[in-house]
Amino acid sequence: MTSEAAYEPGNDPAYRHLPSVGPHDPIVGGALITWVEPTPEHVVGYNRWYEDDHMITGAMVMPWMFSCRRFVSPRSIQHLRGPIGSRVAEPLEAGKYIGIYWINDGRIEDHEQWSLGANRRLHAEGRGSYRGHDQNPLEERSHVFTSFNDFLGATYRDDAVPRVVHTLVQPYKGMVIQVIDAKDGDRDRLDAWLTNDYLPSVVTGDVAVATRFAPRPLPPDKLAHVRELDGVDGIVTVLHFLESTPEDAWDKHFAQADEQIAASGFGSLGVQAAFIPTNHGTNDYTDQLF
Repeated sequence: MTSEAAYEPGNDPAYRHLPSVGPHDPIVGGALITWVEPTPEHVVGYNRWYEDDHMITGAMVMPWMFSCRRFVSPRSIQHLRGPIGSRVAEPLEAGKYIGIYWINDGRIEDHEQWSLGANRRLHAEGRGSYRGHDQNPLEERSHVFTSFNDFLGATYRDDAVPRVVHTLVQPYKGMVIQVIDAKDGDRDRLDAWLTNDYLPSVVTGDVAVATRFAPRPLPPDKLAHVRELDGVDGIVTVLHFLESTPEDAWDKHFAQADEQIAASGFGSLGVQAAFIPTNHGTNDYTDQLF
């Protein structure tokens, strides 16, 4: 239930006060990353619910979130994943969709609180499922993981590549995510190696930009069906954005990542996986996932 009867547009002074305080710069400070596996019998209904409702009311209409892109992993690229026995994606082909959202610098905590309140409202209104009230979301989808993340930095191929604030609205043809576990939980040391050694060698040619993020623990009152990874304090998540298809970029840029990261002595590859952009507002690819 909602309090629509008591709501009068424009009468709450909070709407004028809150934007007048705190950070308000056009800078990426963090990201919401949500990686989800739909169930085959619900994939079309889930897909429409996510793009037509949840992506909007459960994310983009909220304060301090300003850009998004959703990606999909059809069967044709599901072999572009690794390593075998990943602790993150179980089984390795799990997680057909991933949504990525940018959050303003200095506003992750504020956005997170709004998100918790809004999503609890949506579930109470029967909008946590395309089937309405009293439905179990886990019958429709499960989470590989969902995380709020601090932005650590970006590596650009060259100066002509649009800066990170524009990345999610660029027409990139593919995206590869890497979840990397720091050795002994030393995320700072892993991030320094990624920044200075690994990523400059990867972000060439078809790879335009790589962004690095540090996931945070989810709040204890998160929705029960939302999964977070163990050991988030020791993870760096890297998002690579491609100007070619993942198939064309994989062998040169990603096929040896597991060995390269392990050989550094600074971390190990929890998972990497290739995606292509969804065609928003359609059910394209829903018949190519399983």
